[in-house]
Amino acid sequence: MKHRKILHFDLDAFFCSVEENRDPALRGKTFVVGGSPTGRGVVAAASYAARQYGIHSAMPMARAVQRYPDLIIIRGQHGNYGEVSRQVMTYLENLSPLVQKLSIDEAFIDVSDLPDRASDIARNLQRQINRELNLPCSLGVAANKLVAKIANNIGKAEKRGNRPPNVIKIVPPGQEAAFLAPLPVKELWGVGPKMAEKLNKLGITTIGELAAWPDAGLVERFGKWGADLARRSKGIDDRPVSTEREVKSISNETTFTKDVIDQRKLEQTLRRLSESVGSRLRKQSLVANTIKLKLRWPDFTTLSRQTTVSQPISSDDQIYNEIKALFHANWHAGKPVRLIGVGVSGFSEGMGRQIGLWDVQAEETEQLQQTLDSLRDKFGKDVIGKAGVQRSTSRAKWDDDNKINGPTSS
Repeated sequence: MKHRKILHFDLDAFFCSVEENRDPALRGKTFVVGGSPTGRGVVAAASYAARQYGIHSAMPMARAVQRYPDLIIIRGQHGNYGEVSRQVMTYLENLSPLVQKLSIDEAFIDVSDLPDRASDIARNLQRQINRELNLPCSLGVAANKLVAKIANNIGKAEKRGNRPPNVIKIVPPGQEAAFLAPLPVKELWGVGPKMAEKLNKLGITTIGELAAWPDAGLVERFGKWGADLARRSKGIDDRPVSTEREVKSISNETTFTKDVIDQRKLEQTLRRLSESVGSRLRKQSLVANTIKLKLRWPDFTTLSRQTTVSQPISSDDQIYNEIKALFHANWHAGKPVRLIGVGVSGFSEGMGRQIGLWDVQAEETEQLQQTLDSLRDKFGKDVIGKAGVQRSTSRAKWDDDNKINGPTSS
């Protein structure tokens, strides 16, 4: 039987590594990439020296500085990270056409068609990225995506320290179940804290203990998800490395520099976010069935609510009307808001739909929306807006009032 050869590739502390290449004096230093500690800035990436103090991505920058007062903070340039990421992905795509990009710094690679051993391929790739791009990277090597990903996680965890791990963890074909058996169930893809707690109550703390349970018993307790757990606990995963990423959701959110209680400002923010999400929907020729609201209070408690519409939508007004109703059903006047977000999911193809004989208004609305999109693409997002929504004359003013979170790096 021919086994697949799957690599899970992950750049180590990617944003920090790029900054170290830009400024070699940062190497080995306790630094982070992220926002200001005096506002609502968060850590986008932490150097391995910083991680020794418990500092990690998504942590409020003020808390990071509390843990290490001499912390060096780099603002970072996301455009630069994107360019370096494209260079890295080119190396992967030159190795194999089967590359599934997971994020700016992570991907699966199917190298089954290459004659060399998977371990040799991984070492050669790592050496190339290290030498030619001066970037540390870690790889998991296995016969499927599930085990390759977990292998990489474990390999990096086994080499904790103040420098990037730059490791390769190999799980030979046929050894998947044995490799997974001693690991805690939380290492298994899809097992979050709540599921881990449910399994722990059944006396299941390791993946091996989960694999020992009868499949029928897991299905009886957890339904279809129980069947998935049974397969994964044995290291079984037939998913292909997909070169096309299916869009499952589109969202935008804003973290305010100061907690906001003003209803008008919150509604204006929802309007802007709805326009951004709507524009991204239409550019991908999609319509959405589910509209999602995200709210975060000052104590970091996060609330998510969603509604399903009877007819799929993509216009700014439709998204805003639904999200506004959700907002007022879950927020009471005077309650401070730290973060607010708008998302959509449940997609279907939107363009080219037939419009009924009497649906003239819908057609006019769609044409107007396309015109607005064209104007915003050409002259900027603030060129025109709905009546009653006050626009600032400068995008910089909006960015001063609100901090839009960027991606984080592992």
